[in-house]
Amino acid sequence: MAKSKAKAAKAGGVTAVTAASPYVQRLIQDEQLRGDIKSAFDSARVAYGRINNGKAPTQLLDDKKLQKELSNAATSLRSASEALRAGPKKRKRRGGGLRRLVLVAIIGGIAAVALSEGVRNKLLDALFGAEEEFDYQSTTAPAPPPPTPAATGS
Repeated sequence: MAKSKAKAAKAGGVTAVTAASPYVQRLIQDEQLRGDIKSAFDSARVAYGRINNGKAPTQLLDDKKLQKELSNAATSLRSASEALRAGPKKRKRRGGGLRRLVLVAIIGGIAAVALSEGVRNKLLDALFGAEEEFDYQSTTAPAPPPPTPAATGS
């Protein structure tokens, strides 16, 4: 029974890591996101220190530095959460590069073969070899001409 619980906990941990992995990957890759989280943490730590300095709660309401730190923390957290919700930034492909060039070359080649008889003949010669042109000469003698009918004397 203990082994099955351990396996279930391990499986649950794996699924939690798998589910969180896009966020972890984003946190690792995005420097601005890390900066926002660090800024929020630092501002919250300073604000917490100001709250715990022994002032009365009514004095905390008028503390401009505390309000500024709390505002900075909230802004940084908002920016970080928006960045996480937006997902990774997609790179724009420009031009298409080699794929586009190959596609244009293939289409151009097909058009040249279809429209130009000279190119078509060269392609057929390259694929199947050049045609051998020859004159046919019969080895048998031609048949004698048929006799012409003689003129009858009428």
